[in-house]
Amino acid sequence: QVQLVESGGGLVQPGDSLRLSCAASERTFVNYAMGWFRQAPGKEREFVGAIDWSGTNTYYAESVQGRFTISTDNAKKTVYLQMNSLTPEDTAVYYCAGGRQYPAVYRGQYDYWGQGTQVTVSA
Repeated sequence: QVQLVESGGGLVQPGDSLRLSCAASERTFVNYAMGWFRQAPGKEREFVGAIDWSGTNTYYAESVQGRFTISTDNAKKTVYLQMNSLTPEDTAVYYCAGGRQYPAVYRGQYDYWGQGTQVTVSA
C-alpha cells in the first residue's frame, strides 16, 4: 500500500509563494497519477490539480490555473505543488492523493491519500 506524506505548509502573506511536497513510500508511485485537493473550514474538499504518471501532463482547477504548478521527481518519489500569488481564499488543508485515473477530479477516483498539510494565507 502506498503511503503519502505531505509537507511544506505554513503561514504566509497574500502574494507570497509556497511549495508543498508529497512523498510516497513506494517506488510503484511512478505508476500512479497524482492529485492535489484542498479543504477549507466548513467546505467540501475540492480538486486543485493533477499530474499524470509520466509527469508530462497536468490539469488544474480554474481557481488556481496560472498560479499553481504540479511537478514530480520520480527519483525522489515526490510530487510538488508550487503555489504562487497566494490569496486568503487559498487557505485550506492541502491533501495529495494517488490513483489510476487521469485526469481525475473527484475524490472517489483516488486510492491513496496523505494526512494533509495546513496552508494559511493571512496578512
